[in-house]
Amino acid sequence: EYPFHKHVSGFASSLRTSSAEAFLPTSVDLANGSRRPARKPAILRKISAAQQLSASEVVTHLGQTVVLASGTLSVLLHCEAVGNPKPTISWAKNGEEVKYNDRLLLQPDDSLQILAPVEADVGFYACNASNALGSDSVSIAVTLAGKPLIKASRATVINTELPAVTVDIGSTVKTIKRANVTISCQVAGVPEAEVTWFKNKVKLFSAHHSHDGSLLIANVSLSDQGLYSCKAANPRGEVTESTQLLVLEPPQAVPHLEDLTALLSASGTTEPSVLTSPSGTKMTVSPGSSVFIGCAVDGNPTPNITWFFAGEPLNVQHHILAAGHVLQVLNISDTLEGEFSCLAENEAGSLTQKTFLEIQEYRWSADKLTACSASCGHRGVQLPQLRCLLDGTEVNTSHCKEKPKPVLQPIPCNRRDCPSRWMVTSWSSCTRSCGGGIQTRRVTCQRLTAKGNSVPMSNDACAQGSKHPVDTQNCNRQPCVEWVASSWGQCNGPCIGPRLSVQHRQIFCQTKDGTLVSSDQCSALPRPLGAQNCWTEVCGVHWRVSLWTVCTATCGSYGFQSRRVDCVHVHTNKPVLEHYCSWRPRPANWQRCNIAPCESGTLPGEGWEGAGLPQEHALPAL
Repeated sequence: EYPFHKHVSGFASSLRTSSAEAFLPTSVDLANGSRRPARKPAILRKISAAQQLSASEVVTHLGQTVVLASGTLSVLLHCEAVGNPKPTISWAKNGEEVKYNDRLLLQPDDSLQILAPVEADVGFYACNASNALGSDSVSIAVTLAGKPLIKASRATVINTELPAVTVDIGSTVKTIKRANVTISCQVAGVPEAEVTWFKNKVKLFSAHHSHDGSLLIANVSLSDQGLYSCKAANPRGEVTESTQLLVLEPPQAVPHLEDLTALLSASGTTEPSVLTSPSGTKMTVSPGSSVFIGCAVDGNPTPNITWFFAGEPLNVQHHILAAGHVLQVLNISDTLEGEFSCLAENEAGSLTQKTFLEIQEYRWSADKLTACSASCGHRGVQLPQLRCLLDGTEVNTSHCKEKPKPVLQPIPCNRRDCPSRWMVTSWSSCTRSCGGGIQTRRVTCQRLTAKGNSVPMSNDACAQGSKHPVDTQNCNRQPCVEWVASSWGQCNGPCIGPRLSVQHRQIFCQTKDGTLVSSDQCSALPRPLGAQNCWTEVCGVHWRVSLWTVCTATCGSYGFQSRRVDCVHVHTNKPVLEHYCSWRPRPANWQRCNIAPCESGTLPGEGWEGAGLPQEHALPAL
């Protein structure tokens, strides 16, 4: 059987045995009762030089080359195999099982007959013999008119473990590094074809391949990747088959991830980042923040990356960037605390890397205390200071508003007897309000115990630690002062009402002996008034107005009239200066009049009798 995908190649070489004969414990021959040895299948080989067979019916054994001519009507391929138990025979063409039909016939003796062969029948035919102990396979080439023929395979061979692998040309080979890869190029043709090898269309020297046409690539590395071609040529023509060699590197961790560095640099973000590792990394983040997680792996071909959280595939709420190498976890909450992992896979293997995200919690702390309120006695306490912490760092208390606050209790401190010390009462009132007085206080030596009792002590007990405080002191040494006012001045100030004006006097600060001092020294005393209202006939004035003059127009929008306005004394009726009447608003001395549309045929100036007006009532220049 020749599957398309297998981990070691396999179309067996056509001119060599692939299975040695082995003798195993004997079995019973049921026909004659004798005991025959059990053995693996072995196909009988009759190898001869390639030759032109032009008979209309060709009969040949395996190991030969058949050249079809225009008159060939039938080709019979014999396959004789021995083994115990008796081997089962099957046929394959170019690695695929032969499908029998009315032209391809399986004879009773297990020979394969090709009737009326055509160009499509050209190829390598393999006879496979198998029993419970093993198998053997030999092939024969059928060519057309002697043209070169290459035994090719279309299988994909993946080698992830073996140190050496052999494949037929035409296969796709994917292998791990440092393996030895042999590419077999079995050629048939009459005359014998010459084999030439190429890598990426560049000819290879004969030192790279063996006498049987195979190409050996030893200790494979990434530089050996490429397309290897085998060309077979003789005077009848040429043919080329190729094998693609891919060198596999299983996913492996790398120390840096350039995609993550470039992403952080391009975005200008300050968000935290962490790389996964096979053994696992750990990162502590704040609630509500975001974090970049990098999966730093390499391999050939480039691994596919799948992200997981707590062993389950991630949902779409997170951003997967840089072809899967970077995961951005947004708006971190308690539900996202746990293990994030990335699975990197390619044909050579897989690798899982992980990191653990730990969520920092906001919490109240009362471990910091205020200074003790007393150094001794019975009242010393320390108050706990309530702080909001995130990973040991104090933050704004608004972050902890959803957290329950701890109960704060004052903590006693420094509860011990105090040293003896002077105790003083408050100062008594000063004996004088000014000019110098005396005030006193009581001074005693006492000791405050841890229970809060005050015990009187001798003055000597306190004198050792500090001087006796003073019990008498001078007070109110500032001179005695008073406000002094001069006589009222005349009532000749500005008029502020009918017959009403203002009069003034000077205010001084002086001592009891008559010495003038700064007003600031009397600032504590009520200050006498320096101005008051007074009555005067000078302010007995009022505004006097005359009658309005006749309007300058009977209609239209330009008519006005005026009158005389004077400030006069109420008794003499004589005009005085207008500022004496300024305490009342001055009446208007002109106004507009007859503001109405004129009827047709009426001039606005008809009826104007203003020629005899005084000069001050003349119309202003327009």
